[in-house]
Amino acid sequence: MTLDRAAGLAESARALADGEVTSRALVEAALARIEATQGTLNAFRIVRAEAALAEADAADRELATGARRPLLGVPVAVKDDMDVAGEPTAFGCRGTFPPVPEDGEAVRRLRAAGAVIVGKTNTCEFGQWPFTEGPAFGETRNPWNTDHTPGGSSGGSAAAVAAGLVPAALGSDGAGSVRIPASWTHLVGVKPQRGRISTWPRGESFQGITVNGTLARTVADAALLLDAASGNHPQDPHRPPAVDATAAVRRDPGRLRVALSLKPPFTAVPARLQPEVRARVVELAEKLAALGHGVEEADPPYGQIGLTFVPRATAGIAERVLEAPEPTLLDRRTHGAARLGRLLGGAPLRVARRAEAVMHRRIGAFFASYDVVLAPTTAAPPPRIGAFHDLGGLATDRAMIAACPYAWPWNVLGWPGVNVPAGFLDGGLPVGAQLLGPAGSEPLLLSLAAQLEAELRWYELWPPEPSAAAVEAV
Repeated sequence: MTLDRAAGLAESARALADGEVTSRALVEAALARIEATQGTLNAFRIVRAEAALAEADAADRELATGARRPLLGVPVAVKDDMDVAGEPTAFGCRGTFPPVPEDGEAVRRLRAAGAVIVGKTNTCEFGQWPFTEGPAFGETRNPWNTDHTPGGSSGGSAAAVAAGLVPAALGSDGAGSVRIPASWTHLVGVKPQRGRISTWPRGESFQGITVNGTLARTVADAALLLDAASGNHPQDPHRPPAVDATAAVRRDPGRLRVALSLKPPFTAVPARLQPEVRARVVELAEKLAALGHGVEEADPPYGQIGLTFVPRATAGIAERVLEAPEPTLLDRRTHGAARLGRLLGGAPLRVARRAEAVMHRRIGAFFASYDVVLAPTTAAPPPRIGAFHDLGGLATDRAMIAACPYAWPWNVLGWPGVNVPAGFLDGGLPVGAQLLGPAGSEPLLLSLAAQLEAELRWYELWPPEPSAAAVEAV
């Protein structure tokens, strides 16, 4: 027996445990799909074909003994900012990066759960932008329309899952980099609480704003991968209490107070929610009301939260540039961000870090009146491939903020957020909405997302399989 691309993470794990399919068969099928679409979607930076097949054979031998682990033998992918032993971690950059000696903590935990890592997915340079394009690897394309980006910076992981190349993947989210591509590829994308999935060997990534998260077609699969990857290295500075995400998916969320927040948070340049996107988010709010939840328009008291984001983000870029083996090959926009980061890396960074506790109190008080915030994930649909290519640093920032002004505040706060599919625009491009909560609220958000999924059944819709003609056109 073989499983088609519609088999998700949980279904694949069950079929393996029941002996209906072998890990080698699943991994071979995943590798074949990756090879067939690489010329079209270009989702992967590294494909571990030989190593993955060897790991699949080892999983089959273990399964034959009766051993069971949550993801034993299931193929998954990880973003190319995560260390996989024996592979380079180029993080979207050009240059010669040496193979790393050992797995990062998140990858180590996936392996401990039995997963087979088939490859590392594309990401833009140091994960800075909501598109996945660059001279190091070319353009990663959206399975729903290959003229458009899948978003970024976890665009490779999103494209791979949306097209059914793998049932689920890890990404990372520093300003929406899991939620934005999930929105633009019709996926569930979980940005967990800071520290939920370790970023080790970095105790904090980008001064604490970046976390690792999960992308899948269903809430249950996103939760299963979250449980498998969760946990901490002994030296991690952030160690939130454990949650059982899989159990939360099966629970009724109860009647919740939902704040529909359509106003973009504080940004340095204007941002406007496009009417078509607004309509899809409002429809989702209406569905929540029909399910019995109390929904009213209300915006969290963000204040000037953007002033605390910029020092952390740019200081993080400056740190990465120092580590690049060939910094002269980096994008001019990267160097511009690094210069700003060096300027802001002293007292402004310390002030920004201290301000987080104040924002926790102020915005946390909002959750005395509401349980969940429902907000757009993006203000616009996915841009065309190349839309940002010739822009300078300031113009890129302006375009990025105009398209994606909603996701980043939750990175400053370090709190959980879940993108859910919100439907399609007239041109057939998907958009999403975020369910946002306070510290440690993943179980509540996943329970609510699962309730929505049971009504909307978004996982039944698939992008077209890339044709040979599309491959030749690209």
